Order: sequence, then C-alpha cells, then structure tokens
Amino acid sequence: MVKDTKDHKLQSAGAKPPTLVIEPNKNWQLQAWRELVRYKDLLYFLVVRGIKARYAQSVLGVSWAVIQPLFTTLVFTVIFGNLVKVGSDGLPYVLFSFSGMVIWNYFSNTLTESSNSVVQNASMITKVYFPRIVLPLSAAFSKMLDFLIGFVVLIGFLIYFRVMPSINILWLPVVILVMLLFSLGIGSFLSALSVQYRDVKHALSFLVQILMYACPVVYPMSAIPEQYRLLYALNPMVGVIEGFRASLIPTLPFPYVPFGLGAAVALLVFFGGTYYFHKFERKFADVA
Repeated sequence: MVKDTKDHKLQSAGAKPPTLVIEPNKNWQLQAWRELVRYKDLLYFLVVRGIKARYAQSVLGVSWAVIQPLFTTLVFTVIFGNLVKVGSDGLPYVLFSFSGMVIWNYFSNTLTESSNSVVQNASMITKVYFPRIVLPLSAAFSKMLDFLIGFVVLIGFLIYFRVMPSINILWLPVVILVMLLFSLGIGSFLSALSVQYRDVKHALSFLVQILMYACPVVYPMSAIPEQYRLLYALNPMVGVIEGFRASLIPTLPFPYVPFGLGAAVALLVFFGGTYYFHKFERKFADVA
C-alpha cells in the first residue's frame, strides 16, 4: 500500500517535499485484490511474457501442449490399460487417462512455474513496487493456454468415441475454478517458501511425479477401498479430476461428496497459501 504523508506547515515554509511511504497492507484480503485491478496491465504483460518465453525459439511451438500429455497417455494406455489391465470405469482407457492428464498437466506445470516466479523476477522486486501476488497469479494464468489446447484435443477424443456430455457439463466451470484456486494456493505458498529455501525447486521436480499416483489419473477412484475414499478425497485434485471426467462423460456419475470435500480443502489452501505469501512478501527484496 502506498500513502502520501504531508506536513502542510513544512511545505508552506519551503521545507523538504512530501515523502512517499510504502508499507504492507493491513487489510490484505480486500486491498491486495483491489490492487490487482490497478495492476491488471502488468498481470496481462506477465501472462503474455510467460507464454512467449515457454515457446520461444521452439520449432513445434504450442504443439508441445498436445505432445506431452498425448505421449504420456499412450505410454499409460500400453502399460496400465493393456498390460496391467487397470480399470477405467467402462471407458476406453485412452479417453480415461487423457482426460486425467489434461487436468494433471495444468496442475503440475503451474506448481513448477509459480514456485520459481518470485526468484526469477527478483530484479523486478528490488526495483519497483507492485502487488507481488501478480507473479504466481501470472504463472497460473499463463498455463491456462496449455490447458485449453489439451481440452480441445480432448473434445476430439469425445467426438471420436461418440460421447455426448450430459447436464453435468454445467459443473465444468466450477471444477475448473476449484482447480485454479487450489493451484494458486499451493503455488503462492511454494513461491514464498522457495525464496527462503532454494531446495523447493529441486524437491518439487520429483515430488510432482510421485503425487500424480496419489490422484486418479491412471486409475479410477472406484479402485480405492470404500472405507478410505473420504480420506482419499481430502486431496482436492481427486474431486477435480473425477468431477472433470463426470462433467464431460455421461456414463460417470458426478462425485458430489468427494468434489465438495475437495473444494472445501482447496478454499482453505487458497486462503492459507495467499496469506502465507502476504506475510512473507515484505522480506522478498532482502532474500531474493
């Protein structure tokens, strides 16, 4: 928050000009998000810069947003679908796994990008004031392009397998919103943590790969014993992935309880992660 302190008596006497003071926001919940409106142009610039930097001097360009999940899906289909014979809730395994990979790729890429967002922009932080939450937020928004491209390919799979969405498709915007909030919450927390502990960057690279198997990407939630499903659903990505599939595929019932439970946890993570980011951001310029 920026405020202008004026001493009218000193001004009238020709003394030194007013001082511009930068101090942390006390009402961070409202003021921080109001500042995003003022700095929307900066947010837009960082999102565009993130997209261009990802595909700069790349021969295939945005095609990598399709190649990565598609080849991973083909490997999973051969190993888990054909060899191990993992269940897929009656769906063609390639459709089942690709729908999970579209969501998971967004989540994992957002965590990787947002966790490094503050460190990578240390020069900006030490030179100019702006709401620091713009950095992880721009990382989350820039990855939405990859998600949208993967979603278009998924629509092609739905058309090929002649799958027509039901009324549950109305849940799709809510599912995407929960995915975004959860990703931003963890991303904000990790971005602040990585400023102080650079080990976060190295640990996250393999931790994300392990976490994928804690989500129903290559196997359905129905494979989890019933007595453990509520505990399993505390991972918000479980409800997001299962809800994403159910909103597009009519043969799958929408997982109201797991999704609701995961959405509640996602909101707590979002507010907790952004609060931690706010509490630590005053030290960014000193540590970064």
